[in-house]
Amino acid sequence: MSDINVQLNNGPAAQIPAPVTVAEALKKLDRDLAKQALAARVNGQEVDLAYTIQDQSNGDAVTIEPVLPETLAGLDVLRHSTAHLLAAAVLDLFPGSKLGIGPALLDDPRYGFFYDVIAPRALTEADLPVIEKKMRDIAKRNMPYRRDEIAKAEALRIFNERAEPLKCELIDEKAGETVSVYYIDGSPFIDFCLGPHVPNTNRLKAFKLLSLAGAYWKGDAERPQMQRIYGTAFFTQAELDAWLKQREEAEKRDHRRLGRELDLFSIQEDYGQGLVLWHPKGGAIRTQMENYLRAELARRGYGLVYTPHIAKRDLWRVSGHEENYADVMFAPTELEETEFRLKPMNCPFHIGVYKSAQHSYRDLPLRYAELGTCYRAELSGTLHGLMRVRGFTQDDAHIFCTPDQVRSEIINCVEFAFDLLRAFGFEEFKIELSVRGSDSTKKYLGSDDEWENAERALIDALNAQNLPYERMEDEAAFYGPKIDIKVKDSIGRLWQLTTVQFDFNLPKRFQLEYIGEDNKPHQPIMIHRALFGSMERFFGVLIEHYAGAFPIWLAPVQMTVLPITDRINEYAEKVSGELRAAGFRVEVNVRNDKIGAKIRDAQLQKIPFMLVLGDREMEENKVAVRERTKGDIGVMSLDEFKEKATRLVMTRALNNSQES
Repeated sequence: MSDINVQLNNGPAAQIPAPVTVAEALKKLDRDLAKQALAARVNGQEVDLAYTIQDQSNGDAVTIEPVLPETLAGLDVLRHSTAHLLAAAVLDLFPGSKLGIGPALLDDPRYGFFYDVIAPRALTEADLPVIEKKMRDIAKRNMPYRRDEIAKAEALRIFNERAEPLKCELIDEKAGETVSVYYIDGSPFIDFCLGPHVPNTNRLKAFKLLSLAGAYWKGDAERPQMQRIYGTAFFTQAELDAWLKQREEAEKRDHRRLGRELDLFSIQEDYGQGLVLWHPKGGAIRTQMENYLRAELARRGYGLVYTPHIAKRDLWRVSGHEENYADVMFAPTELEETEFRLKPMNCPFHIGVYKSAQHSYRDLPLRYAELGTCYRAELSGTLHGLMRVRGFTQDDAHIFCTPDQVRSEIINCVEFAFDLLRAFGFEEFKIELSVRGSDSTKKYLGSDDEWENAERALIDALNAQNLPYERMEDEAAFYGPKIDIKVKDSIGRLWQLTTVQFDFNLPKRFQLEYIGEDNKPHQPIMIHRALFGSMERFFGVLIEHYAGAFPIWLAPVQMTVLPITDRINEYAEKVSGELRAAGFRVEVNVRNDKIGAKIRDAQLQKIPFMLVLGDREMEENKVAVRERTKGDIGVMSLDEFKEKATRLVMTRALNNSQES
């Protein structure tokens, strides 16, 4: 036995006899951290606490970084482990069940994990409490999660004996010569998995099963039909209770339901899943979004471009999408012996605009922007209202600049993003820096130096604005690192919207050039950025953020005119005509209903202002104004009301009392 140098998060090294487990090493380095740790990174590699550290032949210190509760990495381990607990309970209750996959979900605010299963009989919602109770029984028994490294052939033998064809298929596809499998000792569960996992089931205390859904193996309708069991998990019961309360509120704000009730949009099976029909009221809001954006683009020196929805397949081969992105592109179509594909992104088209003329360094930066509709062949099981669709419009822009302009351009993009997001009512943000990392299963284009320089440029831009960020390993796009800005909505959920991306690959692939001060050709840097992200997703988030009660500048109907009796209808039409002439979006309710019913209808439609007109208002040429949340706010002249409403619209006020 020999000693090894072990250090905690690059702190001072301690000498510990080897071999030693990570759990034992942590106890010697920091007993408090050892009690909290769920897993760890050893020299950057994610491992279980039971992982054994061997003698280091090169004499270098071994660095241990514990994966702790209340971190994103910790939540991932917790939820992945709870998914395994779910599978163990299903196998216990329904012997003969076949298992698919069971990942943690960190980017979906609706769920925390799922597991796909094929049970001997169709599961129902009534089974969920029974499965959850079994999960709690297993959790209380403090059963260890145990990892084993075995030969691929042995893994195939084990899963064949257990009649698990889907696991065998995964092992055939993904495994090398050896395979890591996980057991929950004392249960019938075994899984092909990389881990890491919590040490034992007793660490899983706050979880809840949520729903059932249909799923196809690998999203292929020709493959086995499965059932997907969704759940979530947190570190404490208080966190889970708060999330469940938030979920209850989120159901009231569901953009799919409000979209129907407020007549904003529809997605109809006859036209295709994931394809959005914007109705006039939804279109009115989108128009305001676009008007804001176009005005800001002009002010910030962008040129608007318009490009086709389809291009020759060869274009996508050059860009790298054919090689790295084909699984979410629609299949090619052929015309006159030439293959075409619908565009999943706008970037190559903007490159075409750039390449149409020669450029000098004096021309740069060039900023091209487009509201460009893209198409992605998303699997039906992943579609969700406006949040995940197959046809969507990106507020896309591409900036072509010199290396010494990169920092200022990225700063400008981030500032533009915050201005836009605040204008639409978002005030809390989380910034993530997505980088290449070390995941060898992902295909990244470009050299190490190019990636390091690109990452440094993004970090410099964030640091220049004193913006805190979280580093996200292995989350970069295949062509460069990126900054993602998430917004927190009115009930505390985070939504991914804005992206600013550094790209050194596409300029090289398309042989872009500009003539530098030295009169020689140089390769420009390309920056991708989308602020809304997509018009559809942003609109869905807006609906849920405001629960459909939009501020007056965004509201599809800003005011409704409500005559009390039929004899007031002519005056109501005169009032509404003057308001429309002033640029407001107005409705008149001349139905033969009582005024109380008209007011209730306007409230249900979440219209900001109601102008109630009776004999007195008609005689005095005035309007009795009701505000959506405050009720009656008084009688005033039409000019006075127009002035008030104009101030609210012009200042993009977020509530109807904010006039400056």
